[in-house]
Amino acid sequence: MQNPLQIRGAALRRGDRELWSGLDLDVAPGELIAVLGPSGSGKTTLLRAILGLEPLSEGTITALGEPVRRRGNRRIGYLPQARPLPRDTSIRGRELVGLGVDGHRFGLPLRRRGDRARVDALIDAVDAGHFAGEPVGVLSGGEQQRLRVGQALADDPRLLLCDEPLTSLDLANQQAVVRLIDAHRKTGAGVLLVTHDINPVLGKVDRILYLANGRFTLGKPKDVLTSPVLSDLYGAPVFVLRAGDRLVVVGAPDAEESHHHHEGHQ
Repeated sequence: MQNPLQIRGAALRRGDRELWSGLDLDVAPGELIAVLGPSGSGKTTLLRAILGLEPLSEGTITALGEPVRRRGNRRIGYLPQARPLPRDTSIRGRELVGLGVDGHRFGLPLRRRGDRARVDALIDAVDAGHFAGEPVGVLSGGEQQRLRVGQALADDPRLLLCDEPLTSLDLANQQAVVRLIDAHRKTGAGVLLVTHDINPVLGKVDRILYLANGRFTLGKPKDVLTSPVLSDLYGAPVFVLRAGDRLVVVGAPDAEESHHHHEGHQ
């Protein structure tokens, strides 16, 4: 089976600043790779490059067997950061999910019987039946994010890109969204998930891509989240400390407070 994502010799620069270079990455079917790193390290930019929205400075990206292109690929699912929608947003939950099914077509939404059935199935899959008829503006952040998951999975994507999908969610909703992502991964889809906090997904992650200081490291969590590896990556002393049920990264010179990673007991 073909890998959903192949990146070869990729580099991306901003003026004189190099975010990363020499990146080779394959995401296999059913594999979940977490992308970590401080703000400004190029995590979201990597997802934008895969979506065809950001040209590489060097290298190539092949997604689902095709070179990436600016007009996008509907077979790639995208789950954005969990930013609450304004309270006066009147679109209803099922309509938000429906945009993933027929939002690419002209004309009235949900005109086909198959579309309605697909939306119903997606709403059931994300356990949103009891609030899908409400305006999304009055829903909680977790409820809104579950609907976004349904929208992202509308075309049964073989590659799913997630950009900070758990930010601002409480623990229960984080776990709910992680279960939905993991369930889709188990269908054979490749998943690339950007996050600041590794704790909610660590038990599901196969590998970690850690971007920092214009460099990167790639490997299993137990091999990447260590003091020697991160100290070498940053070029400065970095300590990975276990405090109770947390693993905290301390001393990363360009990391924000929210960048500290928390690792649950495995």
